Amino acid sequence: MQIRLFRQTRTSLALWYAVVMGLILTVCGFVVYEVIIDAYLFSINQELESVSGTLHDVIEPTLKKPGRMEPVFQQVLPNICLVESSCPTEKIFGQSQHTLPEHGLFSPVYKNKQYYIRFVNLSGRLIAAAGFQPHELPAIVQTKVWQTLKDPQGNRYNQKTLPLHIQDNQVWGYIQVGRSLKELDNRLAALKLVLALGLPITVLLVGGSSWWLAGLAMRPIDRSYKQMQQFTSDASHELRTPLAAINATVETILDIEHLSEQEARDTLASIQRQNYRLAELVSDLLLLSRLDQQTLATQWVPCCLNVLIHDLIEEFSALASAASLKLTSSVLSDQPLYVMGDEDQLLRLLSNLIANAIKYTTAGGYVNVILKCNNGYAVIEVQDTGIGIAPGEQKRIFNRFYRVNSDRSRTTGGSGLGLAIAQAIVEAHRGSLHVQSQLGKGSTFIVQLPLTVNPLSNPNP
Repeated sequence: MQIRLFRQTRTSLALWYAVVMGLILTVCGFVVYEVIIDAYLFSINQELESVSGTLHDVIEPTLKKPGRMEPVFQQVLPNICLVESSCPTEKIFGQSQHTLPEHGLFSPVYKNKQYYIRFVNLSGRLIAAAGFQPHELPAIVQTKVWQTLKDPQGNRYNQKTLPLHIQDNQVWGYIQVGRSLKELDNRLAALKLVLALGLPITVLLVGGSSWWLAGLAMRPIDRSYKQMQQFTSDASHELRTPLAAINATVETILDIEHLSEQEARDTLASIQRQNYRLAELVSDLLLLSRLDQQTLATQWVPCCLNVLIHDLIEEFSALASAASLKLTSSVLSDQPLYVMGDEDQLLRLLSNLIANAIKYTTAGGYVNVILKCNNGYAVIEVQDTGIGIAPGEQKRIFNRFYRVNSDRSRTTGGSGLGLAIAQAIVEAHRGSLHVQSQLGKGSTFIVQLPLTVNPLSNPNP
């Protein structure tokens, strides 16, 4: 169920990401397509505006009679062909069809631009033509200023039409200057092909990469989910054991008809022990939850580690003596070391480490607590000559409810939360906790906490 749930979520994330990116890329492609069209048409229209305007300004002042060709036409356009003359077709559609005239008013700057120029009378009939002449393009055209025409082969042309006037302001006819849009259409066709092929491929690549990224993003969630499942399982086990013991004790007592006072006291003592275990476990779980959510009420004050360690050594001396161990402390600093933190939490941290060291050290061994400073940090080392921890287990011992070799017997006691609580307290104090250990030789738990200013020192002696 868990694998199926995460797989469905991962697939949904990948699909939604691919769909959104596909829409974004589609919109971007459409915008780029429109911008390219507008840019090319603007450039073409600017050129047509320049050519038609220049021709108009040169030819119009010399016109005297509507529809009559003046010598200026030949001077400006040497290769112009009059429709009424016996001009051969190839002169219009032959060598000159790829360029405007190379002499006269127009220089080779317009060479290979595929321009055409037409002169039309008032009735719309073609009088003369020059430059590139498209085949089968209608000779009679409307006199709109700007037009986009298309020949039978589907080739498009952009054309500008301007009226020509004689000296008494009568209309002589019209000049039409056009240019082929074949180059633009070819580029747009290539762009359409790129977009048509590139967009699906890009979406597929985005979908694949999003699937991979979704997997990476969900790894911490999957890990947290597994930890939560393990935590729930372990907590249930820890809670079930004392509850089962209490229930069994009560059922046994209920089956006894006559219960002596001593038996009643023993029964209540057993229930009290199990209840204490339950209360301690619930208290540890509540502490961990509050530390994780940073909702634990804390009093941050300067705490002297020298005093805390001295008090803990005195507190655990009796326990160490009962286990036939030697408990000592070493302070490798000339000045008292202070850290900013919660004194109760720091006591809980150090007591958990010392209690663990005593618990897993055999008789005749020793536990030594070392206090020193290093690069602005207070360093506390809890050394023991105990059973040690295997290298593969050292990273896992700080997990909640984890015991080496999954030992859940009561011989070692505890619920497996001590080191997890210690690590949570260290992290809440912006410090670090790690272990160095060898099997059969002992372990050293090293705590680093940032130092603070000694509140008893006088900054201005």
